[in-house]
Amino acid sequence: MSIKNIRLEVMQFLEKNIDSFVENYLIPVENIWQPSDLLPDSQNEKFMEEVKELREIAKDLPYDFWVVLVGDTITEEALPTYESWLMDVEGVNQVDEGGNGWSQWVRHWTGEENRHGDLLNKYLYLSGRVNMREVEMTTHHLINDGFDIGTDRDPYKNFVYTSFQELATYISHNRVSQIARKFGDNKLSKMCKLIAGDEMRHHMAYSEFVDRIFKVDPSEMMLAFQYMMKQKIVMPAHFLRESGQRLGAAFEQFSDSAQRIGVYTATDYVDILKKLIDKWQIDKINGLTAEAEKARDFLMKLPERMARISERLVIPEESHIFKWVQPALVR
Repeated sequence: MSIKNIRLEVMQFLEKNIDSFVENYLIPVENIWQPSDLLPDSQNEKFMEEVKELREIAKDLPYDFWVVLVGDTITEEALPTYESWLMDVEGVNQVDEGGNGWSQWVRHWTGEENRHGDLLNKYLYLSGRVNMREVEMTTHHLINDGFDIGTDRDPYKNFVYTSFQELATYISHNRVSQIARKFGDNKLSKMCKLIAGDEMRHHMAYSEFVDRIFKVDPSEMMLAFQYMMKQKIVMPAHFLRESGQRLGAAFEQFSDSAQRIGVYTATDYVDILKKLIDKWQIDKINGLTAEAEKARDFLMKLPERMARISERLVIPEESHIFKWVQPALVR
């Protein structure tokens, strides 16, 4: 049997429990928070007062913070790209008789993720601290450009990617929440903390998918994990560009801002890798082929190697001036 057919069988095997995955890791629409729960109510007579208060508090947030918040918002807003990518993964059927359990999972996951960009976009608009047209053009470019995260249609590789990426976004939103609270913006802090909570639940789901695959197809899952880590996990923000720029031109400066204020750093990347190795008990998996044993050896040594590299990184002290966020707008 071909590797592709085995993967399809494994996806069909996991699909039998898709209802429990949805129940355990996603929240019904009627019960989960919505953006309007956290923003000034436009139907309320005190709407303008609440907006004025939001804008006053936002004045104290520093430049790099705004750059990171904008970048996070844009990557959340590019959700159509992520959904279309996952809908094309081997084993996800969205056509026949309304699709299968996996397409149901992707749609429900997308519904939860969709609220993040909605909320952050409205906050940015009300804050008056950013150039919304530039933000919107960058989002438009990111959706138009699409991305290649190196997974092809392989579910094993895709689930490694989503396990890693969802944990990374948890870290980023949680740190933004902590910084907002430090500067007295408790409402924005709550927004980002709730988004971070969603990301953690999603990480737990995707990492469970990988864990279950390790139990039924350990060697191929190990090779897929190694493949993704060899080429490095590329965050969606890697493809950011401002108006008039080439694909990905804004990523390095955005990453510098994130590292300068400690929102997401090279050390975090290494820590996530360690967490996944521990979570999936890579050192304890049995029944591996010789090739998969070599892959395991590579993965076990990788965090230390990457930690040494991250220690040598030098982050510029000066901020790049983005079209999204002009210093005059922040002051």
